[in-house]
Amino acid sequence: MRSFLIVDDSAVIRKVARRIIEGLGFRVAEAEDGREAVEQCRAAMPDAILLDWNMPHMDGYEVLRALRRLPEGDHPKVLFCTIENDVASIARALHAGADEYIMKPFDKDIMTAKLQAVGLT
Repeated sequence: MRSFLIVDDSAVIRKVARRIIEGLGFRVAEAEDGREAVEQCRAAMPDAILLDWNMPHMDGYEVLRALRRLPEGDHPKVLFCTIENDVASIARALHAGADEYIMKPFDKDIMTAKLQAVGLT
């Protein structure tokens, strides 16, 4: 079973995402901030990461840069998750190594389409 790390400081977003992603057949872990996410990736690199862009302590951009420098850090497909539809923010994330982006709020159909776009379904 493929693994999926959900990184978001909102418990509600993590709960909604978990329900959708588990329903798609992934084993899910959660992190509520960027530092926790990087530590989890050091311990066990997931196949995919849903990464919130705006978090305390370490934002999504910093997490993504740290992730891609880890051994096997180029392996996970990263979907960065944001409420911002600013083209510059999206471009910055993709340039930093995100594979795709997803806008909040999202549903099962949107998540499925984004996972298909990165080859995970």
